[in-house]
This record gives sequence, structure tokens and C-alpha cells, in this order.
Amino acid sequence: MRRSLAAGNWKMNGNAELMEELSTLAAAQPDAGPDILICPPATLLSQAVEVTQNSPVRIGGQDCHAAPKGAHTGDISAQMVKDTGASAVIVGHSERRADHHEADSDIRAKVEAAWAADLLAILCIGESEDERMGPDTLDIIAAQLDASMPDGATGETLVIAYEPIWAIGTGRVPTLEQIIETHDMIRDRLVARFGAEGDKIRILYGGSVKPTNAAEIFTAQNVDGALVGGASLKAADFQPIIDALAKA
Repeated sequence: MRRSLAAGNWKMNGNAELMEELSTLAAAQPDAGPDILICPPATLLSQAVEVTQNSPVRIGGQDCHAAPKGAHTGDISAQMVKDTGASAVIVGHSERRADHHEADSDIRAKVEAAWAADLLAILCIGESEDERMGPDTLDIIAAQLDASMPDGATGETLVIAYEPIWAIGTGRVPTLEQIIETHDMIRDRLVARFGAEGDKIRILYGGSVKPTNAAEIFTAQNVDGALVGGASLKAADFQPIIDALAKA
């Protein structure tokens, strides 16, 4: 059985005051609930680890450089993320791909860097609105997955997050049928490449997940949780999503 995962991506939001929200969230979690991961900005990683150290909530970074060290001003290596006490890192988010022109090959190298630092890699993939409207949507997503994902992935080292770019932060969500079709394709792809291990890799849905739509999304067989943006900033917004996942 794959353990469900509720992951929150704070993006470029947050300051020390949000530690109170994180503390509230952490205190509310039972030991037997879904896995919970919060990914704050790098400036808050150490504080977030301290706040959640006696809770089931884990902390992750939002990105890492492919190199272990070097002349890369402003970047953070996977080992630096690990040294804060974090246990995971997001790679390949569409905002990184767009804003920083990261190619699939760049993302693949970052996944490998995360593994070298003993971090769980959350690999994001997803299509644009034009690609969704075209006839080759699933082929485009499959190609992105194949090119971004290194060999040797396991359920302990990799999570896939499917985030349709046109749904991120827009309030628009694919139909449940579209989500099911895409997640089933991803699962088939993982099993075809990694065998039985591919069935252990969790697949999250991301893109305007809210308390009002989470329960329906989680009914899909191959949706193992969610990667949540804005709704993860406040405990009162994120908790209902966690609760819906626990009941799924």
C-alpha cells in the first residue's frame, strides 16, 4: 500500500510569523494520519524543522542545484537542504521550468543530486493549456516524465507531482476524468519502466487544490495525495485537505 501524502509548497511566501501557522498545523496531526510535508522558502527551512521536530510533519526544500557545491551564487545544493534537517525537495516545478528555463535534462540532474544527498525528490510535471487542448496531451506529459526521471527510482526516493500548468493558482481544475486518465497513464509508465517498484511511487495531483474539491480528487485510484500551493499557507485551509486525504 502506498502511503498518502499531503505536501504544501509555500513558494516565495512566508516569514517568521508563518511559523505560528506551521506550529498549529503540526500540533493538530495524529501519528497515524497521512504523510505531511511542508516546503517553505530556504530562509525558513531550519526554523520549520525546529518547529515540527516533535510532530509527524516533515520539511522539504523548493529546489536544489544539480551540483554539490561551487560558484553558483544564490543557489542552494541538495546537501545544504539536507543539512537544515529537511528530508525532501521539490524539483521541476513549472514555475522553475518557466522562470529559470530549466529543461528536462536539468531536472533529471537535480533528482540525482537530491538522491545523492539522501533526499526524497518530488518531481513535478505538467502540460500548458495549449497542450491540454491538443490531441497529444498524454504523449507530451509522458515524454516530460521520461526525460526528467533518472533510472533507479523507487517508492522511497521519488514522488511524482502532476500539475497542469494552466490550473496552478487559477482556480481552474481538470475534470475528474482528466485527472484519472493522466494519473493512470503515469502509473502505467512507472510500472513499465520500474516494474513492481513503479507501483510503489506515489503520484500527487497539484493545481488549485482546495478544501472544496479535495475529497473528489482523492477518489481517483492513482491519486496518492496532493501538492498544494496557496491553500497550504494557513493551517485552517490546509487541514481540511489533509482530513479529506485521511478519509479517502
